[in-house]
Amino acid sequence: MVLIAPSLLSADFAKLKDEVLSLEEAGADMIHLDIMDGHFVNNLTFGAPVVKALRPYTKLPFDAHLMVEYPENFIEPFADAGADIITVHAESTVHLDALLRKIKSFGIKAGVALNPATDENVLKYVADIADVVLLMSVNPGYGGQPFIEETTEKIARVKKMLKGCNALIEVDGGINALTAGKCVSAGADILVAGTTVFKGGEYRKNIESLR
Repeated sequence: MVLIAPSLLSADFAKLKDEVLSLEEAGADMIHLDIMDGHFVNNLTFGAPVVKALRPYTKLPFDAHLMVEYPENFIEPFADAGADIITVHAESTVHLDALLRKIKSFGIKAGVALNPATDENVLKYVADIADVVLLMSVNPGYGGQPFIEETTEKIARVKKMLKGCNALIEVDGGINALTAGKCVSAGADILVAGTTVFKGGEYRKNIESLR
C-alpha cells in the first residue's frame, strides 16, 4: 500500500504540535519536513530545533527533506533532532556518495532528491546506498504548484533502474487524488502532499482520497 507523507509546509505554523497530532490521528504514515534555507531555494522554513521540539509528540517517522546549500552541515543536527530519514538533493553536493554514507552512519535512512530537470542517471552510482529516492514533481521551494506531468515517465524509468535495490520511490509536489493514481501506477511508494492533505481541515478524508 502506498504511504502518505503530509508536508508540514502547508500546516499552521502557529500550532505545529497540534497539526502533527491531528495528522497521526488521521492516518498519516510519516511526516514530511521541508527544510529550506533561503539559498538553495528562495523560501525559508524551520530548522532542527523545531524538529526536536516536535519529536516527543508522535511516533510517526520524520522525513527531513533538506533543500539547503552545504547539506553536510545539517546532517548531524537533524539526526540528533530525531529525523528518521534525511534526504539531500543531488544538485546540492559534489560528494553525494559520501553524504549518503554519513547519513547512514547515524543509524537512520538516507534519501536522494532530484529536481524535475535533473537526469536520473545520477542514481546509478548510489542506488545500493539510498533508502529513498525522492522525485520532485514541481520545482522545489513553494507548495501549491501544479504537477509536472513528465514526472510519471521519470518514476517509471527510476523504478526500472532500481530493480533489485531496496530504495523506495517518493514523489513530492502537486499530489492530489488524480495525480496520486498516476504516480502509484508508475511505481511510486510514498506520496508527499501538503495542500491536498490540509485542505478544509479534513485530514483523514483527504489522506484516504490519496490512497
